[in-house]
Amino acid sequence: MNRPDNKDKQRVCLAGNGRNIGLFLLVLLLPILAGACRKAASEAEVRGTRRPAAEAIAEADQLYTGRSDLTKVRQALVALRQSQADDPTNYELAWRLAKFNYYLGEHSSESTEKEKSFHDGIAAGKLAVKLQDGKPDGHFWLGANYGGNAKLSVLAGLSDFEDIKQEMETVIKLDEGYQSGSAYLALGQLYLEAPRMLGGDSQKAVEYLEKGVRLGPTNALLRWQLASAYAELHRYDEARKQIDYLLAMKPAPGYEPEYEEAVAEVRKLQEKLKQESR
Repeated sequence: MNRPDNKDKQRVCLAGNGRNIGLFLLVLLLPILAGACRKAASEAEVRGTRRPAAEAIAEADQLYTGRSDLTKVRQALVALRQSQADDPTNYELAWRLAKFNYYLGEHSSESTEKEKSFHDGIAAGKLAVKLQDGKPDGHFWLGANYGGNAKLSVLAGLSDFEDIKQEMETVIKLDEGYQSGSAYLALGQLYLEAPRMLGGDSQKAVEYLEKGVRLGPTNALLRWQLASAYAELHRYDEARKQIDYLLAMKPAPGYEPEYEEAVAEVRKLQEKLKQESR
């Protein structure tokens, strides 16, 4: 029998070492491969459980019905933002973000929150217009946020006047009766509240507001602003007629907070007119 020489022993030793190295590498790679599989499965699970935008919109709309409590408006904004992170080109999310930010900015008592809300609302409105330029929602709420921002400073007012006008005129071209004539409401407010040096004109405000009331006779905010515009022009009898009409009417369904706001403001105006007539 032939005895194995040194070369045979070396080959056997190398083969054994190769198997050992292979096993070592396999043991080393198994945790890495397992981790990668777990990560892929986790990412697939996240994608599979992503919340549909329609659900977030339904939740936000429901929260917005209780908008007199600003906490609910903030919660609605969180729901919309989270959904937009997954669906950044969704028009319905974008214009609602503009709308809800406007409401928060208009009613918050904190200056920092007001400023941020209007700025966020402008960004959301611009996105909505970019996504669906031929629909009125984005234009309207973009213009509304420009208006809110204009109230924060004189410089903002100087730059936003034409932007507000342009957006609201676009809404009128697309859908004159949008939100019960609210584009005319916005233009009326613009001309009523702006200083004359910026283009303010009470007579022009009345003309816009009268058009709006014809389109939205139950729009409480329109009635209030028209009464204010008449009073500004010393047309007191017409102002009182608008006040009486508003106080006698019922709020439009879904617009109870706006009705209550308008009633509170016309009562102040009513008292002011009483004092002036003495």
